[in-house]
Amino acid sequence: MVTRAGLDALLNPRSFALIGASDKSTFSLLVHGNLDAAGHRERTFLVNPRSPEVHGRATYPSCVAIGMQVDLAFVMVPAARAADAIKDAAAAGARAVMVLSSGYAETGPAGRARQEELVELADSLGVAMLGPNVLGLVNVTAGIPAMALSDPPTEAGGVALISQSGASCGAMKDFASMAGVNLSHVITVGNEAMVTVAHLLDHLVDDDSVRAVAIFMEAIREPALFAAAARRAARQGKAIVVLKAGRSELAARAAASHTGALVGDDRVVDAVFADLGVIRVDTIEDMLVTAGIAATTGRIERPGIGVVSISGGACDIIADLAEGVGAEIPELTAATTATVAEKMPDFGHAHNPLDVTGAALIDTDLWEHAIEAVGNDESIGTVVVVNSLPWREDGRPFYGQKYVDAIGRGMKASAAPALYVTQVPQPIGTQTREVLRSGGVPHVVPGMRAAVEGIQRVVRWSRDVARAGREPEQVERLEVRKGRYSEVDARGLLEQAGVPVVPALHVHSAAEAEKAAASFDGPVAMKIVSADVAHKSDIGGVRLGVTREHAGAVHDEIVAACAAADPDAVLDGVLVSPMRAPATELLVGVTRSDEWGPVLAVAFGGVLVEVLDDAALAPLPVDEARVRQLLTSLRGAAVLDGVRGRPAADLDSVCRAVVAVGRLAERLGNDLESLEVNPLRVHGSEVEALDGLVLWRE
Repeated sequence: MVTRAGLDALLNPRSFALIGASDKSTFSLLVHGNLDAAGHRERTFLVNPRSPEVHGRATYPSCVAIGMQVDLAFVMVPAARAADAIKDAAAAGARAVMVLSSGYAETGPAGRARQEELVELADSLGVAMLGPNVLGLVNVTAGIPAMALSDPPTEAGGVALISQSGASCGAMKDFASMAGVNLSHVITVGNEAMVTVAHLLDHLVDDDSVRAVAIFMEAIREPALFAAAARRAARQGKAIVVLKAGRSELAARAAASHTGALVGDDRVVDAVFADLGVIRVDTIEDMLVTAGIAATTGRIERPGIGVVSISGGACDIIADLAEGVGAEIPELTAATTATVAEKMPDFGHAHNPLDVTGAALIDTDLWEHAIEAVGNDESIGTVVVVNSLPWREDGRPFYGQKYVDAIGRGMKASAAPALYVTQVPQPIGTQTREVLRSGGVPHVVPGMRAAVEGIQRVVRWSRDVARAGREPEQVERLEVRKGRYSEVDARGLLEQAGVPVVPALHVHSAAEAEKAAASFDGPVAMKIVSADVAHKSDIGGVRLGVTREHAGAVHDEIVAACAAADPDAVLDGVLVSPMRAPATELLVGVTRSDEWGPVLAVAFGGVLVEVLDDAALAPLPVDEARVRQLLTSLRGAAVLDGVRGRPAADLDSVCRAVVAVGRLAERLGNDLESLEVNPLRVHGSEVEALDGLVLWRE
């Protein structure tokens, strides 16, 4: 069991033991060098019973022989000796260990068994184990570089970085440094045999030094804990930005060979992340830039972006970039326009994006005045200030420091958070950081595309974060019969749950079929009733447009066709219902994910749903507002507005019906495998389930 105390020992150790320390080990050299450079030499102990001296220092034959408390032990010995190393560390008082060596779950069944044995051992000893297959971690805020990577970050910031990949983590921390994103933590998790991403996220959300979390992951191993931590982060206004591998089949196979991870259904993961307010990205650059923006701005109160630049060309480019990602660059209010115009030259124009013109080179106060005015406009949620910065580390004073100083003053006076943006991606080195620090600039984003796209991600997160932070309501379970369900059984559940269902009569003979058809006005639809037949039309079990005169004969034909097609199927008569005119057809289905529980899907297509492949997913529960978001996100959403003479759909009625299906699935509990309405017919305010399917888990 991973405890808070164990995680604290892992993230905030004060003494260290390097088990298997060796001059030949790159791991050992890097970990020792990092701890030594950070001032932890006197509390770093080298354990190697075969070498009396390593790294120019005396060694100990065991952790116990140190004779002092060991908080964190690095296990750098072969897999066959790892268990003994953990026992020794625990005997010396260690509450946490990192297993840096490989050869575990990523190698196959035998390695997975070795890994499980290590977890059982660590759990029995009350030790939190990170790994195997990790490179360690850096608590930048506390000055603890317990990591086998070179150049650990030293300037603390608000972004915690967690990576399943150790090698990729090196590139991530280096890019963060180049992009001006200061990190609070850098943590590799490897195989996540015991301590998982979810455990770390749960711990870091409550760390005051952490304002956003960036995660590279291949799998989500503790879904319930991850979800709970994400909801808590949403309530605290801390963004979680995730780069998750596994969108492609090839990536999923690569993840399995890397750490033994099973990545899960990617569309379900997308839906869960959207529900939890997790920002998903596709590149390292987007992950870190977005997290850096979120850590600086927090929740953005309004979607509008205000742009202040000395380059009219940059204003044009940002306007195009914003349109491409759906970001808003609103017109300034009349009051703001008048305020800006007070200091603008006659040849300038006071609008958004705002080109302060070359006049700002002479009158630096124009920068401050413009940023303050734009940032205080009631339609602006973020201010982007585009200007140059030095990129060479030549030690010479920056000619534009006075402009940076003026920009910093304007940012401080702005009600909306403001970001300094360079026109192109460029490294933010030590010299540039000092220029920004001297000017009082809180954060820089290198490159206009990265800035606009990153801000828009944070804007969307800010819009959804309140919903994401809500705890799901508990629903009262519905006690029903389990086993195979026919359409008649499914209709009964749907009607009981308040889902509108097309009228129908259940008949068992030709005579009953004729009588049922006569009770409806016009032709009828006739369908076989059987819990053993899921796709009725495939075996002749559906007939449409049947007249009263032919209903008896059709009844017998349907029963005969289905009996011949599937002799083992138990047939229970025929369902007769009135024909409906062509209309928009939706699929509304709930299936159970092993990781996330019931997941709702809405899609267009009826019988063509697999062909059209236009579906939107969300984990349950959902409310009408969430269902509306799902429906309008479909590629075919315009169909709901009315096409080819059909009336626009009454979305309120549609949403109520979908919510009722979702609520029913929740009430049916964990034994439900899937619940499907296909199609849900929508014609203006007419919303009816024409068919239903219920499957229970075996």
